[in-house]
Amino acid sequence: MVHRIGWLRAAVLGANDGLVSTASLVVGVAAAGSGRPEILIAGLAGLVAGAMSMAAGEYVSDSSQTDAEQADLARETKELKETPDAELDELAGIYIRRGLDEGLARQVAVQLTRKDALGAHARDELGISETVTAHPIQAALVSAVTFAAGAVIPLIISLLAPASQISVVIAATTLVALAVLGGLGASAGGAGIVKGAVARHVLWRTCHGRNCSRRHGFWRHGMIESQLFAPEAMLR
Repeated sequence: MVHRIGWLRAAVLGANDGLVSTASLVVGVAAAGSGRPEILIAGLAGLVAGAMSMAAGEYVSDSSQTDAEQADLARETKELKETPDAELDELAGIYIRRGLDEGLARQVAVQLTRKDALGAHARDELGISETVTAHPIQAALVSAVTFAAGAVIPLIISLLAPASQISVVIAATTLVALAVLGGLGASAGGAGIVKGAVARHVLWRTCHGRNCSRRHGFWRHGMIESQLFAPEAMLR
């Protein structure tokens, strides 16, 4: 399971973000009275921009983590060369705090130091290992692909659904798709499928509710402004 954490996190985040953000964008454009071509263009633009943004964000984030890990390893390498005895005591102290008695902790620290001193300190002192280290390119590609895959769903619905029912059909379809994605993500991560599906359901209801309330507020605000600033002849 541990070796899947990096790409699984990027995949779940990308798919859910692509689905929710694109669905909200399409619903908002459709509610404004736009036609099907305008809705599809807006959704496609959101897909491309979102996928590129997610990929860039994941790459920068994971690259920053990689830089920090490399800096920690460089500092640890220097300390092992300059103060090997102190580093050995530090490693033994870590094992003592984890429950080993002093003699056994010292023996384990000595043996691990002889085999791979930097690896032992990286794993047990710094928490860095090959299974959990960052992979910027992998995270960027997975995030972009899964974002696009999630964003395609509302675009397909916009293309097939009746023009007058696009908002309703997308809302219902997105709710189902989020539940499915939540179940799949939870299953891949070893968690409960129902819990993951319910969490995505709450997420969508929250996002969609805020989106609808904003549109309604903008509409009312626009109507009030049009009445306040319209010429007197138009109000008669």
